[in-house]
Amino acid sequence: MKKQTISLSLLAATLSLTFATASAEEHGKVTHWGYTGDVSSEHWGELSDKFKLCSTGKNQSPIDIKSNFDVDLPKIKFNYTSKSTDIANNGHTIQVDVASGSNIESDGKTFELKQFHFHTPSENKINGKSFPLEAHFVHRMSHENTYAVVAVMFEEGDENPVLEEIWNQMPKKASEKVSLDKAIDYAKLLPEDQDYYRFNGSFTTPPCTEGVYWHVMKKPLSASKAQIKKFLEVMHHPNNRDIQDIDARIIVE
Repeated sequence: MKKQTISLSLLAATLSLTFATASAEEHGKVTHWGYTGDVSSEHWGELSDKFKLCSTGKNQSPIDIKSNFDVDLPKIKFNYTSKSTDIANNGHTIQVDVASGSNIESDGKTFELKQFHFHTPSENKINGKSFPLEAHFVHRMSHENTYAVVAVMFEEGDENPVLEEIWNQMPKKASEKVSLDKAIDYAKLLPEDQDYYRFNGSFTTPPCTEGVYWHVMKKPLSASKAQIKKFLEVMHHPNNRDIQDIDARIIVE
């Protein structure tokens, strides 16, 4: 599709019509889900009434990112200053929790960083390209109960020292959580070139809540082959959701 130019104010007005408020009230009785067999992503919408959006939603993530609008997007302001506190293996990913105080400012909104976690291979693709690892930084704006995710891709290359610190402390068993004995400088998991794609989407795990502001960094970081393999061995299998339809969504860069 030929790229077009659209003003940021017009974009904001357009997106405001499609961004639904992400609700935390969808968490009740725990329903088992996963990435393989009868509980894999193609079945999530059948597992629980609370997961119906996983199969019926029109703004689901992840997607194959192919920008259709050039926009003068403002830079994301990263204020990553608070300490990482715990690291958990929840059976679906390795998640690092972050103390309050870190946030991003995006398009006039401030979202507090809650945690970051990883998927292998990448969930999103960029122009058809998949990456061996993807990190998701999950943020929440509490007074509106809306969410923003910043995604960073990793390609195979040099060993990543920050990943190595995380991998050295990550629990090997599902449902295990430990306090970090060494703080992680997670701000270094952001590329120096912070150009990004933006679109509206959802959580990539049940209940697949929509109304999530996605920011996907264009430039990947590196991770060694051994690091990628180590994460996969701990997860036992890939933990990425399949690509979802874009439908009528706007993707900007």
